[in-house]
Amino acid sequence: MSRAIDRNSSKTARDAESGPVPADVPADASLLLALPKGRILGELTPLLGRAGIAPEPAFTDDGARQLRFATNHPELGIVRVRSFDVATFVAFGGAQIGVAGNDVLMEFDYPELYAPVDLGIGRCRIAVAEPRELGTHDDPARWSHIRVATKYPEITRRHFARRGVQAECIKLSGAMELAPGLGLCRRIVDLVSSGATLAANDLVEVETIAEVTSRLIVNRAALKTRPAQITRWIERFREAADAA
Repeated sequence: MSRAIDRNSSKTARDAESGPVPADVPADASLLLALPKGRILGELTPLLGRAGIAPEPAFTDDGARQLRFATNHPELGIVRVRSFDVATFVAFGGAQIGVAGNDVLMEFDYPELYAPVDLGIGRCRIAVAEPRELGTHDDPARWSHIRVATKYPEITRRHFARRGVQAECIKLSGAMELAPGLGLCRRIVDLVSSGATLAANDLVEVETIAEVTSRLIVNRAALKTRPAQITRWIERFREAADAA
């Protein structure tokens, strides 16, 4: 499991106390919340409301081209980026807090990130799939070397290394389901929700690597320099998730 995913909520206080902690910055200092574009926004919007965050109208306007938005809190802004980029923005300090799937956290494994709250949205899984015909007689327990198309090469290599299987990964950003039919490889590793896309491409799941949900993530350095301000938002998101 990724170092980035901390399960003990009391670690908020420990992280804030480890090492020299500067005095908290003024409460009105600007914070940026990085949120993912795409399907997860539909589930995330009600949670933002329960946390007391109302983005400006352009945030929900499909025709809007801007990427940075104001909220009803003068000290809190939002940036909307690709789901795979949220963790990078927060890890390198472009934003102080964000929402990212634990698939992204596992893939990048940034030590700069702390994930104190499982928001319970965006439920899916990272799975291994192969053509239906191959799946009728294939035995994953007998694999020793496989070629896989995936956007998760690090997760894939680590998973198969634990099983003693050498994984040759072909990095793709999308349309993984096409790879077996086009001869790139026989198997893929991808996010699966309902399984409808796999079925439509005559693929079947043969192994689950990890269950996925979206997490609130925090930049560890920002938590040390702004403990009161950021902890307040951690608690708001925790209460919003618990109220779902």
